[in-house]
Amino acid sequence: MPIEIQMPALSPTMEEGTLAKWLVKEGDAVASGDVLAEIETDKATMEFEAVDEGVIVKITVAEGTADVKVGTVIAVLLEEGESPSDQEPVSGTPEGAVPKSEAAATPSVAPPPAPAAAVSSAADRTNGGRVFASPLARRIAAQKGIELAQIKGSGPRGRIVKADVEAAKPSGAPGEAKAVTAPAAATPAIKPVDAGAVAALYQGRDYVEVPLDGMRRTIAARLAEAKQTIPHFYLRRDIRLDALMAFRAQLNAQLEARGVKLSVNDFIIKACALALQQVPKANAVWAGDRILQLTPSDVAVAVAIEGGLFTPVLKDAQVKTLSALSSEMKDLAARAKERKLAPHEYQGGSFAISNLGMFGIENFDAVINPPHGAILAVGAGVKKPVVAEDGAVEVATVMSVTLSVDHRVIDGALGAQLLTAIKENLETPLAMLA
Repeated sequence: MPIEIQMPALSPTMEEGTLAKWLVKEGDAVASGDVLAEIETDKATMEFEAVDEGVIVKITVAEGTADVKVGTVIAVLLEEGESPSDQEPVSGTPEGAVPKSEAAATPSVAPPPAPAAAVSSAADRTNGGRVFASPLARRIAAQKGIELAQIKGSGPRGRIVKADVEAAKPSGAPGEAKAVTAPAAATPAIKPVDAGAVAALYQGRDYVEVPLDGMRRTIAARLAEAKQTIPHFYLRRDIRLDALMAFRAQLNAQLEARGVKLSVNDFIIKACALALQQVPKANAVWAGDRILQLTPSDVAVAVAIEGGLFTPVLKDAQVKTLSALSSEMKDLAARAKERKLAPHEYQGGSFAISNLGMFGIENFDAVINPPHGAILAVGAGVKKPVVAEDGAVEVATVMSVTLSVDHRVIDGALGAQLLTAIKENLETPLAMLA
């Protein structure tokens, strides 16, 4: 039976993408793992690999086509021994897909469309007693003595592929218990914005209409969801930076020969990573019906790019040196601006940092990036008069920070402990190297 190759969901927020470039043509033979095309998602340009083997008999979506919905058939593959006459009519829209006009009117954030593999039973994957499986999957199943009818496929329309067979147990047993999906938190309905009504308000006024690209649509949807569903509360502290600035200048002078220059942001990342270890209950994320408390400090840092932003994640930041964090952050930021980050580089983490100090912003409140438990908004360091411990008034460099906290994950006292730990780490920077 011909295999329909569908537009994949290459990121958790992807609902549609641009088929940037085909790397195969009609008549080409492909094997599992071969790169078929380059696809632009709402975040980056990524390679799309084949999961089956056969011959590309038809390409249904031309390269350069934008706004191709996830699940749309983009090509057809014939297995060994099949002929083009076996091909069935191809539908451009996946079963159950929402028409674009309806999807545009839906304001809430939907998860990426589930793969067509979400099949309830083996009977749903058969046609006249035949189980849909790739030739490679059939060979492996025969070698391992596995009954294909008992395997739930993860390929298009429930098709069984190599990975499914390798994960299954022999002797025809149904295999491992099915994973339980946590119920998603209910999202309040939002009244759609009537674009025509808004435009009518500005009739007769000059304006330029800027269409939304995939990234801007995703940002708008996720931030609306975050503010509606996450019970934010805010904690604020002023942090003296004099000791940090002096220590940073000393380190940079010593590291100059190695071409390393530490930024204040590098110290902030390290301070937050250590604080999450010092207050481990705050190193947590919201998972719908439970809280996941992380062991490592995986810290995300907001990076502004043209038309949006990325939050690349620095994993295991608590054990990395300042110079290693600085080098990694520079690399992630550079590739983020070119939209060259892979999904695993900007997904995950439990905590985020958003720094607008370089723009002269003294303080602001940041929106939590779900499922994170908190985000630190960092303002500029400003010289201010302060009262010293001996009562004398002196001038100091002071940075204002605001911790936005998800009250479902972190209570007020726990959030205060986390922010106090961040402040102490930054005000005694030498201790961060101990």
